[in-house]
Amino acid sequence: MNKPNIKNLKELVSSGYKSKSIKDELSDNLSEMIKSGKPSFPNIYGYENTVIPDLERAILSKHNINLLGLRGQAKTRLARKMVDLLDEWIPIIKGTEINDDPLNPISSKGKQIIKDNGDKTKIDWIHRSERFYEKLATPDVTVSDLIGDVDPIKAASLKLSYADENVIHFGMIPRANRCIFVVNELPDLQARIQVSLFSILEEKEIQIRGFKLRIPLDIQFIFTANPEDYTNRGSIVTPLKDRIGSQIITHYPYTLNVAKKITQQESNTSIENLHIPELAKDLIEEINFSARKSEYVDYKSGVSARLSITAYENLISTAKRRMLINGEEKSFIRLSDFSGIIPAINGKIELVYEGEEQGADQISFNLINEGVKSIFLKYFPEVSKLEKPNEETPYDSLLNWFIQNDNEIFIGDDFTDSEYKNVIDQIKELSNLVKKYCKDIDDRDQYFVKEILLWGLTSFKKLTKNRMEDGIEFKDSLGSYLKNFNS
Repeated sequence: MNKPNIKNLKELVSSGYKSKSIKDELSDNLSEMIKSGKPSFPNIYGYENTVIPDLERAILSKHNINLLGLRGQAKTRLARKMVDLLDEWIPIIKGTEINDDPLNPISSKGKQIIKDNGDKTKIDWIHRSERFYEKLATPDVTVSDLIGDVDPIKAASLKLSYADENVIHFGMIPRANRCIFVVNELPDLQARIQVSLFSILEEKEIQIRGFKLRIPLDIQFIFTANPEDYTNRGSIVTPLKDRIGSQIITHYPYTLNVAKKITQQESNTSIENLHIPELAKDLIEEINFSARKSEYVDYKSGVSARLSITAYENLISTAKRRMLINGEEKSFIRLSDFSGIIPAINGKIELVYEGEEQGADQISFNLINEGVKSIFLKYFPEVSKLEKPNEETPYDSLLNWFIQNDNEIFIGDDFTDSEYKNVIDQIKELSNLVKKYCKDIDDRDQYFVKEILLWGLTSFKKLTKNRMEDGIEFKDSLGSYLKNFNS
């Protein structure tokens, strides 16, 4: 819909336009959307039966909303999506600072413009995309930033009282009149600043330096917060919490498939001439799931979905860099490429004391191992911790290959595809095991699965894996131990 061609108050009244509060807009438009069967929050995965129904109920109830959850749970994304539930265009009095409704002005300036110009009052239109304000709560945010402050120069020049609205320099919240206003990380806002929001939410009053101004602002407030036991920097003061209509708990994806959808949607990568096994995408998510369960990662801080997104981007970049070094036009993702995602993991996890002792790089590498172990157990038989003497296992022939003649293999980070395949192809037993247990695997993914098998056996101490400067070495664990012992 194009911008309406209504230029003055008379034309607006003649058009039959009716004033509507922002909460009514959201509620009415959501109602129509639900009736039509359209998704109210498209491309938000994993919340279809949990968060989104709660959010829809809060909007229908015309509540201010607090989204409570750990980092990387799409809280801000949900808030931004609410813009799509607004009317496409709304009229404002041209020249006002706080988006005054021409039929119901609330500022003294807006009222004065109507009084001076009557039906000829000029009308402007704002699109719903311009009706979203966002403020990150930090300890240095002041009342004047959010609400406004008295301008003493204006007061002196106009010879007005400080209690007069005309001497106020409005902050972000009044300027967001008839808009969605998001305060991110609300607990980080100082308590005295949170207190300043009381009267706005409840009494529709603005208090600046002790002066009360009755300006009934029309705002849809959305707050986001991490659980109080995580931030340790502050909390939502109880009276403010009491004035927030609905508090909705967000969560991380429950399933691997949902997590994959999010990663694929949000990642910024180009993948021409690069084959990415589906198992590689699964592994990215398994690493994230492992991080959330790890004893070395602070569970209270959460592990953001951004870990999967940035790790996936790094994985693609690792393969691209290898292709550029080798002058190859096309290639495929290898399991050994996952060493390149360690920097992405490092920046997304908060370690407890025990984790910090081991170091971020080591913990990240261990998380990759845990993810590989999960994938391994989905396709291959579990390795028993306690084996009977002379008991045969599916992996005996493979392990014997390493035992004989102290065989070992080295997979370089920058090996060409042919070099990589030649190394893997040395071990015929890998092909036999993959054929036996992974019959439905895409032929292009064979080498990735073979590496999964090798990495998986190292997780059960059947083989030894050593991370070198330029690649990964696999060898027999017992033979390596005896050699080191004898030396």
